[in-house]
Amino acid sequence: MVAMSGGVDSSVAAALMKEEGHEVVGVTLRLWGGESDSGCCAISDVDDARRVCDALNIEHHVFNMSDEFDHHVVDPYVSSHATGLTPNPCIECNRHIKFDLLHHRVQALGFDRLATGHHARIASQPDGTYRLARAIDSSKDQTYVLYMLDQSKLATLDLPIGDLTKDQVRDLATQLDLRTATKPDSQDVCFITREHGRDDFLRKRIPLTPGRVINTEGIEVGSVEAVEMVTIGQRKGMATAGGTNPRYAINVDVPNATVTVGTPEDLLVESTSVKDCVWANQLTNGPVLVQISAHGKPMKATLKDNTVYWEEPQRRVAPGQAVVFYDNDEVLGGGMAC
Repeated sequence: MVAMSGGVDSSVAAALMKEEGHEVVGVTLRLWGGESDSGCCAISDVDDARRVCDALNIEHHVFNMSDEFDHHVVDPYVSSHATGLTPNPCIECNRHIKFDLLHHRVQALGFDRLATGHHARIASQPDGTYRLARAIDSSKDQTYVLYMLDQSKLATLDLPIGDLTKDQVRDLATQLDLRTATKPDSQDVCFITREHGRDDFLRKRIPLTPGRVINTEGIEVGSVEAVEMVTIGQRKGMATAGGTNPRYAINVDVPNATVTVGTPEDLLVESTSVKDCVWANQLTNGPVLVQISAHGKPMKATLKDNTVYWEEPQRRVAPGQAVVFYDNDEVLGGGMAC
C-alpha cells in the first residue's frame, strides 16, 4: 500500500515501488472535511492521486478518516492553544493517523508493507533493528516529524524517495509524465486556510482572551489581543510601550491572561525537560544532537533522564514542541518540550 497525498513525492514513491516489481495499491486519506486551500487535504489532491494511479495502471482507493483526524489532530490543536501550548499538527497526524490507524489498516487488509513519499531513509543496525535516517536532500529532510516511528513501524515501511533529491524526484515524475511533476509542495497546516488564518480558525472554536504584557520585573508594558495565540519566542503581535530594544515572549500564562516579555538573553536556558519520549530502539542517555524545529540546526547536548543539557545556552523551546534526538544522521527518538 502506498499512501498518496496527491503530491509529487508520493506519486514517484508509487512509481518506484511498482518499478521494483511490487503489486502496488494507492490509498489517499480523506482527512479534513472543512474548508481548505492549502496542505494535502483538498478535493483536488484526491483527484490528482487518482489520476496518477490511472497513469501508473494501479488501483486507487480513498479511506475516510475525517472523524479520526478531528479527534487526534484538530481537537488537540485547539485545546493546546487554549492551554498555552504550541502544537505541531503534522506530527500528531503522522503519529495517530498515517502511522497508527493506516498502519493497522495495512495489516488488516493483508498488505505486506506500507510505502510513503516522505523524505527520509531507514537504516538497518548491526543488531537487526532499524533507525530512521535523514534524507539525502537535507533541505527536504522530514525525520523531525517522523521521530515517533518505532521498530514495529520501521520494519514494514518503505521510503522510496529518501535517496533522491527533490530535483531528481521531479525529473522522474516528468519522465513518467505524471500530472504532479510540477505541483508545488504543501507548506501550511491543511485545516488552516490562507484567507482566514489561525486566528479565525481558533476564534470559532474557543474564546480568545485579551491579555496583559509584563516585563521580567512584573511591570505591565503592553497588551495582546489573544493570549492563546502567543508562543514562546514570539516578538510580533504584542503592543508594548517604551524602550527601543526588541522584546520576546518568554512565558505565556493563559489562566492569568499574562505574557511575560524579555530580552533575547532572557530566552536562553541551559536545559530543557522533555516528556512522552518515544525511542527507535532503547532509552538514550549521553551525548546527542538535538533538533527543535522541522528545519532547525542540530545542536550538541547531553541527554539524561529525559532532560536535555545544552552544550551552549539555547533559546527556550515552546512547551508542546517536538524535541528530536539524533546520532549523527540517525534518529534516536524524541518527545515534547515541557
